[in-house]
Amino acid sequence: MNKRDLLLEIGLEEMPARFISASIQSLKEKMEAWLAEKQLGYASVQAFSSPRRLALLVTGLDESQHDMEEEAKGPAKRIALNEAGEWSKAAAGFTRGQGLAVEDIYFKEINGVEYAHVKKFIKGKQTSELLSKLKELILSLTFPKNMRWANNELRYIRPIKWLIALFGEEVIPFSITNVETSNQSRGHRFLGGEIVFQSSSDYEKKMLAQYVMVNAAERKEAIVSQINKLEEENNWIIPIDEDLLEEVTNLVEYPTALYGTFDESYLELPTEVLITSMKEHQRYFPVKSKEGKLLPYFVTVRNGDHQHLDKVARGNEKVLRARLADAAFFYKEDQKLAIDDLLKKLEAIVYHEEIGTLAEKVARVRLLASKLADELQLTSEEKQDVDRAAQIAKFDLVTNMVYEFPELQGLMGERYALQKGEKASVANAINEHYMPRHADDETAPSNVGAVLALAEKLDTIVSFFSIGLVPTGSQDPYALRRQATGIVQTLIDKNWNISIEQLVELSIQAIENTSKVSGQELVDSVLSFFKLRVKYILQEQGIRYDMIDAVLAEKIGGAASVLRKAKVLELHKDDANFKEGIEALSRIINISNKAVTVSAVDPSLFENEYESDLYNRFTAVKEKINTKVEEKEYFELLFSLQETISAYFDHTMVMADNEKIKENRLNLMAEMASYIKGFASVNEIIVK
Repeated sequence: MNKRDLLLEIGLEEMPARFISASIQSLKEKMEAWLAEKQLGYASVQAFSSPRRLALLVTGLDESQHDMEEEAKGPAKRIALNEAGEWSKAAAGFTRGQGLAVEDIYFKEINGVEYAHVKKFIKGKQTSELLSKLKELILSLTFPKNMRWANNELRYIRPIKWLIALFGEEVIPFSITNVETSNQSRGHRFLGGEIVFQSSSDYEKKMLAQYVMVNAAERKEAIVSQINKLEEENNWIIPIDEDLLEEVTNLVEYPTALYGTFDESYLELPTEVLITSMKEHQRYFPVKSKEGKLLPYFVTVRNGDHQHLDKVARGNEKVLRARLADAAFFYKEDQKLAIDDLLKKLEAIVYHEEIGTLAEKVARVRLLASKLADELQLTSEEKQDVDRAAQIAKFDLVTNMVYEFPELQGLMGERYALQKGEKASVANAINEHYMPRHADDETAPSNVGAVLALAEKLDTIVSFFSIGLVPTGSQDPYALRRQATGIVQTLIDKNWNISIEQLVELSIQAIENTSKVSGQELVDSVLSFFKLRVKYILQEQGIRYDMIDAVLAEKIGGAASVLRKAKVLELHKDDANFKEGIEALSRIINISNKAVTVSAVDPSLFENEYESDLYNRFTAVKEKINTKVEEKEYFELLFSLQETISAYFDHTMVMADNEKIKENRLNLMAEMASYIKGFASVNEIIVK
């Protein structure tokens, strides 16, 4: 079969850098799915992107679909033929629907019944006929933010300026918002010009000639290589933040790295302020000495060639100078403020109109943090630190510096608190209570910071749930999922076994007067939300889904303990006796469900030695479990009962005719089941 290459390019006004990588990946996946759906063979799908384009190159694409022979099943033979052996209306209708005649029918037996079948030939369509549907593929792309332009109804990431749909040398005709497809693209906005493609195979080469590196990976490599060269030439260390590198890669089409300087006097500002000013606001890479000290230089990446780099550097220096001058002014002004004065300002700032002010949130968090410190048995000194840190944790939100640089909340709070004479442990907790700030961040290392982090995040989650603001689908405007995950991860890292249920109960007590959701409904919704977060973390740890269902079937309990239980099950799932052990314990759980009321077991009602043996063995196991054994030993103790359980069921009928004996046996089953489910609802585990 003949093959050609397909080039698809969507030319746009400059897109937000943070959306480009996900958008081109989505376009690639949609193209691969579309080709599979249309049953078109190809060699590869290559993705290209820049601030002004999303493009795909499909190499070795079949010029047509393969011809197919398809078998269709119709009515049973007794329905297809009447008593006289003639074709029925059902048979005629079946073949007519397939574009064939009754003479084409043959019979095949399926599960002892003969059915009418036909084979029909399907001629493959030409690929060029199908490719006009690429318009629908382009329009199916979704973006975090869209816009409309001119008088068009289409909402898209940015206005579409040109379209290429080139199959070999053939332009596939369609249009979007009056933009017709062609074989013409555009190079770099200032350095390049119009590009005409006679075929799609030389796409990268022709684009580079017009100062566009369409391969994002190569663009990133070029940036890293140029930064490394600056390092070597100047004996510097230039830390490369991966998120910043990704953003810069998607900001330029033809990267050229250069450096500039700023006044050394600005080095008196906190390092965090300088780096934030450079990275977050200007997309500059900071420069350090070999000893790790920040130097008065920055590295930026120009979207262009090496011409007039000195002028470009001076322009960037001027912009940064203004930024740093503002930062220096804000920092100096903040030194004049007292913590108590800043805390009073929180009373005038609305956290949420239905939840209250920031000052009210601080009061709730302070109360909850105190209760948590008691429950977790922190030292008296740690409890005092928790209380003070909770009281002042948000004061930096009303400083000039954090107002200008919101990314520095917590960091500036820690620095300012130290300057105002607060204890180091209290100041650290102000910063740590935001941790983890993102998926890859660490949890708060200190006990004081961790307790405050739990209290702050818990209050946020429960407060929003209490007014009905619950994350749905992909919508989570207040990042409640991230905060719940942070709570669970903190509990795991600290190995604190306070239960999720207890945490939620303590938090709900603080908002009972303002809650719009009834008490039990609020508890249930928050716990369901946390259970999904725990499940997510267990999945990330590689735990099998049925093991997760087993450890989360009952109450959540302590997050650290849940993880250890799941890991124990995962570790032993391939043991020789795992299947028999799970089946024996599951049998106990299943039959215990028949117990109507549960009371103490009466050994005097036992009728055989197997009952006594199981009761005695279980009593010994129960006593050990009650001493708070580790999860591994808990598992081993339960599995040690397997042979005794099997012998019991071989010689004992639980559902005896005698009501007292039956009830006594069910009582034993129920008590054993409660201890088994205390580890995991093992009847959820699939064993083969």
